[in-house]
Amino acid sequence: MRDIYRLQEEDRLLFVATDRISAFDYVLASGIPGKGRVLTQLSLFWFEFLRSIVANHLITADFAKYPETLKPYEDQVRGRSMIVERAEMFPVECVVRGYLSGSGWKDYKATGAVCGIKLPAGLRESDQLPEPIFTPAVKATSGHDENIPFEEMVARVGVPNSEKLRDLSLRLYAKASEHARSRGIILADSKFEFGMTSRGIVLADEVFTPDSSRFWPADTYSPGGAQLSFDKQFVRDYLESIRWNKQPPAPALPEDVAEKTSQKYQEAFRKLSGRELAW
Repeated sequence: MRDIYRLQEEDRLLFVATDRISAFDYVLASGIPGKGRVLTQLSLFWFEFLRSIVANHLITADFAKYPETLKPYEDQVRGRSMIVERAEMFPVECVVRGYLSGSGWKDYKATGAVCGIKLPAGLRESDQLPEPIFTPAVKATSGHDENIPFEEMVARVGVPNSEKLRDLSLRLYAKASEHARSRGIILADSKFEFGMTSRGIVLADEVFTPDSSRFWPADTYSPGGAQLSFDKQFVRDYLESIRWNKQPPAPALPEDVAEKTSQKYQEAFRKLSGRELAW
């Protein structure tokens, strides 16, 4: 969950990652301590790690280099914000799945395919796929992500851009999942957003965070059901346990659930980046 501000330089934006959290298309009444810092600082790690594959929209996250007009807001933005280049965003989310989970699992159970991509029979929930698959998505009118076939992506953004974005997404996933596995984490799937600038296609928004990816501990991985997770699945599980009807108003989280989720986010950051979170 980000607040985005236009800076005086028309080609620059300030991204501020908040501690708000959404689930089932609603923003909950309570946040996750430190969540915005994790999303920002983990994205910064990945932007640097992946820059050999694709450029990104980051200009700086060093508060000392921020405009003077932002100095009074240091407590609100340091460690959880970045100044980025404005980009014309592609109206498609680029999703790569290496394992069968979430909406992909539901699609497979119903059709034997995911986004029209036929998969082998007999796969179980959380099984690793024979190879990662590219399954684009768009925001439906409800605000929920809706999977679309590649052909529809082509209709929206054209053949050259579709093929380029698919190639970049698969390469990003391959490099990141290899790194994550070396740190004891399975990167089950992830989604990316790309934009166009004068420099060409850039990776934008966030990347390989607990909000945009499924992270599973490798040492407890056991296909055939849902997995333990470093992402916000812990929050979803709690909301299911209280039988919330997924209608407004969205409930608040008990303090222990919020704190446990915060710990999971921070653990994912430490494992993946090898760093301590900057407060």
